[in-house]
Amino acid sequence: MKAQVYSQVANRLAELIEDVYEVGIDRDEKRELLTLIVTGRDGTSHPARSLSDGTLRFLALAVLDLDPQAQGLLCLEEPENCIHPERIPAMLRLLQDIATDVNETVGQNNPLRQVIINTHSPAVVSQVPDDSLLVAELKETVRSGQRFKRVCFSSLPETWREKVSPEVNVVSRGKLLAYLNPVILETSNG
Repeated sequence: MKAQVYSQVANRLAELIEDVYEVGIDRDEKRELLTLIVTGRDGTSHPARSLSDGTLRFLALAVLDLDPQAQGLLCLEEPENCIHPERIPAMLRLLQDIATDVNETVGQNNPLRQVIINTHSPAVVSQVPDDSLLVAELKETVRSGQRFKRVCFSSLPETWREKVSPEVNVVSRGKLLAYLNPVILETSNG
């Protein structure tokens, strides 16, 4: 059973790093130490301490994806950090696979899990379906003569959120991407 899990984790990690051949655990009985080892196709072994933060995060999420007992809400801040931009799609596929497939019955192969991420990355936003995006904006409100700021969530147009509730705040994808990737115009003094 362990060999099958290690193989599944290695296969998933190979989506992020192409030359992954094997994932395993090195047991040091004397020091009572377990070390995660990733072996490349060339036979070179890499202990977990030599892997990047992004690779370690991906590995942890790959293990979570395989655990049907892991249920509930998973919140991640900028999961694309330390991931090469070309490999962001692999991270997003993994996060999608962790979340419950709403088109399937909840059960052993589809545990009840929700994944919420925040990002400032146009690369991530451009690869996430419109129905899955919410934009958080800080808005000032005056109530009873006092000013305060609150978070207001907006969806993109023509998504299920807008169809279910016509009062929902809507923001265009263009405005969202402009916010994430602002163009700074130079001004001349003279």
